[in-house]
Amino acid sequence: MAVAGEAADHVRARRRELFGADPAAQVGAVRTKSTDTDPVTVADTESEDLIRRRLTHLRPGDGFLGEERGGDSAGGEHRVRWVVDPIDGTVNFVYGIPAFAVSVAAQVDGRSLAGAVVDVTTGDTYSAAVDEGATLTTADGAVAILRCTPVTDVGLALVATGFSYDAGRRARQGRLVAELLPRVRDIRRIGAAALDLCMVAAGRLDAHYEHGLNPWDWAAGALIAAEAGASVRLPTGFGADGELTVAVAPGIAGEFQALLTALGADAPIA
Repeated sequence: MAVAGEAADHVRARRRELFGADPAAQVGAVRTKSTDTDPVTVADTESEDLIRRRLTHLRPGDGFLGEERGGDSAGGEHRVRWVVDPIDGTVNFVYGIPAFAVSVAAQVDGRSLAGAVVDVTTGDTYSAAVDEGATLTTADGAVAILRCTPVTDVGLALVATGFSYDAGRRARQGRLVAELLPRVRDIRRIGAAALDLCMVAAGRLDAHYEHGLNPWDWAAGALIAAEAGASVRLPTGFGADGELTVAVAPGIAGEFQALLTALGADAPIA
């Protein structure tokens, strides 16, 4: 949790430096990855490098998987693998929308055992460990236990989702949203899956679903949601496979999953 917090402090400071009043400071700060709409900034790579250095010092025998520089993606011979999203919500970061986070999780055999997600803007830290519950620690040190909402009617559910950077996949995801929207209270697209999952844990959302998430997107947030009582469904591979990730409050879990199945959402959107 401390390492994620240190990285969040760095990201917060770099946002002011890179996207402050001087437009010249932005030159060279942003490039693209999978498509022209998929940005990565120098702050992403700096954050990941910082986390890797700290974890290597603290636990030199562990594996590592980061969004920007990759790593030991299969875990290999390592007992523990750290899965890191150095800035989840990079588009929000670039535009100054206050919804981006640092996510760090410890996994064994692909299963998250502990994780933390730090909301960079607020300094709030969501964290959890297996069978130990989930908590929110605010920037001023107050700690609250996280629990999902008691909602029991899908028609009253506030649901979050996200979209691929690939135009074809986005079109298919858009059609699914059009079918789902009349059947729930409303849809939110916040732009940071780790925060979406934590908001399910905190009762700020009733459900989150998304196709094509990578391990670094859900490794910490899904554990936090599960420890707060959510019913969680995880993909088995990487984002290119287009599998479904779901976290939903327990009172509507069966109904929501049945609705997704009826709409054809069980099939990957790749």
